[in-house]
Amino acid sequence: MTNKDTYRFQVNLSGMINILSNHLYSNPRVFLREVMQNAVDAVTARNQLEPEHQGQIHIELTGESVDRTLIIEDNGIGLTEEDIHEFLAQIGQSSKRGEAAFTGETSFIGRFGIGLLSCFMVSNEIVMVTRSAKGGPTLEWRGQPDGTYSIRKLDSELSPGTKVYLRCKPGSEMYFEPEYLAEGLYYYGALLPYPITLQDGTQSRIINDNRPTWLHEPELARSHREEVLAFGERLMGERFKDFIPLRTSSGRTGGIAFVLPHAVNLNAKRSHQVYLKSMLVSDKAENILPDWAFFVKCLIWTDELQPTASREHFYEDEKLEKVRGELGDSIRSELMRMADYDPDRLQHIIQLHVLSMKALATEDEQFYRIIHRWLPFETTYGRRTLGEMLKEHDQLYFTLTLDEYRQITHVAAAQTLLVVNGGYIYDAELMAALPLVNEQVNTERLLPEDVSLSFTDLTPDERRQYYELTRTADTALQRFRCQIQLKRFKPSELPALFTLSKESSELRSLEAAKEVSTDALSSILGSLGSSMEQSAYSTLYLNLDNPVVNKIFMPGNQSMMVVAVEMLYVNALMMGHYPMNRQELAVLNQGILRFLELGLSAGGAQGGELQ
Repeated sequence: MTNKDTYRFQVNLSGMINILSNHLYSNPRVFLREVMQNAVDAVTARNQLEPEHQGQIHIELTGESVDRTLIIEDNGIGLTEEDIHEFLAQIGQSSKRGEAAFTGETSFIGRFGIGLLSCFMVSNEIVMVTRSAKGGPTLEWRGQPDGTYSIRKLDSELSPGTKVYLRCKPGSEMYFEPEYLAEGLYYYGALLPYPITLQDGTQSRIINDNRPTWLHEPELARSHREEVLAFGERLMGERFKDFIPLRTSSGRTGGIAFVLPHAVNLNAKRSHQVYLKSMLVSDKAENILPDWAFFVKCLIWTDELQPTASREHFYEDEKLEKVRGELGDSIRSELMRMADYDPDRLQHIIQLHVLSMKALATEDEQFYRIIHRWLPFETTYGRRTLGEMLKEHDQLYFTLTLDEYRQITHVAAAQTLLVVNGGYIYDAELMAALPLVNEQVNTERLLPEDVSLSFTDLTPDERRQYYELTRTADTALQRFRCQIQLKRFKPSELPALFTLSKESSELRSLEAAKEVSTDALSSILGSLGSSMEQSAYSTLYLNLDNPVVNKIFMPGNQSMMVVAVEMLYVNALMMGHYPMNRQELAVLNQGILRFLELGLSAGGAQGGELQ
């Protein structure tokens, strides 16, 4: 039988405070949230004993400079000596008893038993005077950052409640400035149902005296438009012009989604301010709304979500997933409501936040059906909305990638062919799904080779005339696995059009990777590419209506045919924004030098002057 010794962990409280300050909490100012949170929970607990009790929180600032002391007083439940030993001496032990304090429903905000420790970030000592509403003496508790504390009984009998005294420690003077305090108290406690009074000397003011009447009924915010916008600006520091009320089916989560007055990037960091039981617990909540809703910044209040230990984020669980979905439904429903009752307002939001609207449309067919006519796209006719396109066309073409669009845009525009650029995020997906929401229209993906079908073929006589020259040109590009097609097409200013088959595109990608790979990987990529070489041919269409191409294919220019065709090839690659490999870059450089040489030779033959 093996002997076994059992030991108890030793907690370094100074180290814990460093963790709180530098890792758990985002800013020392959160000590205000923690002490107010404890005060609110104390009042809530007393209200459970005395339903008619009127809760109050009083903040007083005394002294000057580094001698300033902050006093936080509440008329809540208070603590007995047993409570002090149980809850203030054991880190992680919440005064909200039971497992539910950490994982389940509770009427309290705090639940991790570490909030009071945050005060050590701004004070070298925490003094608490408390008396329980259940009876017992007035007690004074003094906590030190080294992990020690003392308790003594006071002779005086105070009213039930708690006072916390925090003396400013060097370096924390900013957190004890009256205006900074007022701003922080309002920031965290603007929605609290109990009055918060701040007293500085003889001056006293109620911090949260303008609690909005529409908090519990967000739908009422529509009739208080200016008040809601001003409220959002004060709390979030940004001037908004529009908003959307939020509410879940249970009514336990609600809020206001303020529409950002500027366009935002798809990858922009999305953060919202969330109030748990009326206390701000997070101003960086990133997972409270669906990903597509990145065009709004929200004030959200809830009594059902579960905060993490820092109370700055929420656990990703089924409850949060359900709330997130219902808040997204609120935004979606309001936008659809605008389509019927305020289309101009909706159009403005779509124009400003088109990426968000398209993201939502890809997820929700009904939403797409309602708003599709206002969605703008880049086309060969310029930037057009679907509504504008559908007035003139019942057949729409789109490309799948930006490169495909760049290849055909000049030719398609010259032939008055409307083509939508599907290379931007969501656009191709939306174009493909358009017939599902509008039965009067057909959409079809257009490939560069499809546009070539509208080119004008050469006559039989022209084919015979240019046969040998076309073979010479075709031979010049065989090493690039590119074939020549001589056509006539508009615009005549476009000399050449380069198109890729799927196999040719894949082979180019393999060859590009091979050039920057190790020898071993390069060998593997070479083996993969060798199996594709027979079928992986691209096509270079040369426009005989173009003056330069026409001159190249005139009799007597065979000497410059190869160089000219190679230069047209690399120029077409650049026009299509294709990355060039080393061989093609070499052709570009050599071709430039060759044309300079030809130009200089021609100039010398004409008396030394270039014509």
